[in-house]
Amino acid sequence: MNRTDAPNISQLKELELTAPAFSYFPQTWGWLALLLVTLIILTVWAVLRWRHWQRNQYRRDALLRLAQLQDAVMHEHQRLPALRELPELLKRVALSMPNSPDVATLSGARWQSFLQDASATHLPADFSQQLSLLAYGPQAQLATLSQEQLDVLFSTCKQWIEAHHVAA
Repeated sequence: MNRTDAPNISQLKELELTAPAFSYFPQTWGWLALLLVTLIILTVWAVLRWRHWQRNQYRRDALLRLAQLQDAVMHEHQRLPALRELPELLKRVALSMPNSPDVATLSGARWQSFLQDASATHLPADFSQQLSLLAYGPQAQLATLSQEQLDVLFSTCKQWIEAHHVAA
């Protein structure tokens, strides 16, 4: 073989780019319409979920405060203030509900009726009386509450905050 017949780098040619084997654009207007409808549906769904999440901010805040109160009940020097704040927390949740009726003045049987009507499950018949005891009862009576009674009370409050109905 002769050295002059060897390929030279100057003989190389750049290859032309070929068109892809398929198009990235839909072939018919139907696929484009389907894509647009899907994007619109996903956007509407995302906006509705975001609005729902925003509307329930008061629930998340109340559940966080309820957990803090439940932890505070375990400490002797924080027990009484935490128990006194529990009825106030439920009243603030009721006041924060979108389109809520005037609940600031409710007490006794009317407060119990409101709590039961807004609840997804059955509440104890004396729930408003328990809350009234926590708010206005003597300190000695609150000191006699057992841990089991407090656990039931806190779980009932948590259930109500998580699942109460909001009139739309």
